[in-house]
Amino acid sequence: MKNRPNIVLIFADQWRGDCLSIAGHPVVETPYLDQMALNGIRFTRAYSSTPTCIPARAALFTGLSARSHGRVGYQDGVPWNYDTTLAGEFTRHGYQTQAVGKMHVYPERSQMGFQHVVLHDGYLHYARRHHRDYAQVDDYTPWLQAQLGYPADMLDHGVDCNANLARPWDKPEYTHPTNWVVTQSVDFLRRRDPRKPFFLFMSFHRPHPPYDPPQAYFDQYLHRQMSPVPVGDWHASLAGYGNGLDPNTLYGEVSPERQQRARAGYYGHMSHIDHQLQRFFEVLREYDEFDNTWFLFSSDHGELLGDHHLWRKSFPYEGSAHIPLILRPPASAGIKPGVINNAVVCLRDVMPTLLECAGLPIPASVEGQSMLPLLNNNANQSWREYLHGEHTVTGQSVQYITTGRHKYIWFSGSGEEQFFDLEHDPHELHNRIDEPGCAEAVSRLRGWLIKELARREEGFTDGQHLLPGKQVKPVLSSLTGI
Repeated sequence: MKNRPNIVLIFADQWRGDCLSIAGHPVVETPYLDQMALNGIRFTRAYSSTPTCIPARAALFTGLSARSHGRVGYQDGVPWNYDTTLAGEFTRHGYQTQAVGKMHVYPERSQMGFQHVVLHDGYLHYARRHHRDYAQVDDYTPWLQAQLGYPADMLDHGVDCNANLARPWDKPEYTHPTNWVVTQSVDFLRRRDPRKPFFLFMSFHRPHPPYDPPQAYFDQYLHRQMSPVPVGDWHASLAGYGNGLDPNTLYGEVSPERQQRARAGYYGHMSHIDHQLQRFFEVLREYDEFDNTWFLFSSDHGELLGDHHLWRKSFPYEGSAHIPLILRPPASAGIKPGVINNAVVCLRDVMPTLLECAGLPIPASVEGQSMLPLLNNNANQSWREYLHGEHTVTGQSVQYITTGRHKYIWFSGSGEEQFFDLEHDPHELHNRIDEPGCAEAVSRLRGWLIKELARREEGFTDGQHLLPGKQVKPVLSSLTGI
């Protein structure tokens, strides 16, 4: 059994797809992820179909589309009762399976097929309001308190977990949640059964807010020159969704000083995670397991970070829906490093990909596709033509279709449509929905959306047209029975 490769899934929370130095970002420095990409495959058109934590992780853990796993928006407290899961398949086939860090499932201690979970979901308001002792649903906080010898908590510095405010971490660097994930993952390497291959899920809460990296990483970016945030000529249509004076807002223009600090904190988190990953890689080499391990790095969604005066996630714009995805094989796999530019991939593709990497069967229920064939044929004709995504936000469902080159967006409440040529306008500055030269492409993508929404319980379409104004909810009746 031990001749099977190990699998390490490295998952960040809220990491934008453009925030890798190897992807050409003008500010962010990620040398060790760059090194992973140089020795592996980087997918430039990776997306989160439902760009918030809970529904994105449902796709990751089940290999299902939102329509099938039932989570089309963000809602806490809905049980996770899925028969077939990513970790469950590895466990069933003899792998030692371990999760460290963020799961964001319910009940919070649901194992989702892992044999063991060391849990830290961040500052979860729902969990804290339903558990008198937060240690029932979190392993990091009691560890932190034991390290410091007083009842410390993760938000002692006063910055909320969804705010666009930033400040350095207020405790010793080794106690930061990012370090903790790596510390616990290193400890798993010590405790594992050496006769078995392992599947390790390293799940970082950061770079999700609070933007509180250790001082050195905050300082690394605080005074860096940064380009202005992109603001589309259409942004005024979103103006009713918030106010810049609210630090937790979805929409709002903030001061240049706050914008600079937010970016410094966000980018600082990324470099911090990057350096801590090298710490883990080095220990893996010490155990002589690095060269027998597949690595996959990705994120549940991005962060708008002020793009178009939007913050946080949920919306289908590139800052929110576009995610990084790097697959690094063992040298013995004989896979030539490279970049995949012509295939739109998503989180439901991770489960079948990793199972195939391990030589394990892919369950019939899985709707994602293994990405491995793309490594051998960059022009694979059997790959999906487009990706459908959606998310409930601001009382409506925001639906999108993307081919990687074009993106069509439909707001179910207002009926507003947007169309972006990502090849020539990667920052989505110009809504070209009414331009005659785009009519054919718009019609094609709109038609695909109508097909995807056929027979949905909301009644979004009659099969010929999109029908705005329908009532929406973040979880489909197929999941709740309501």
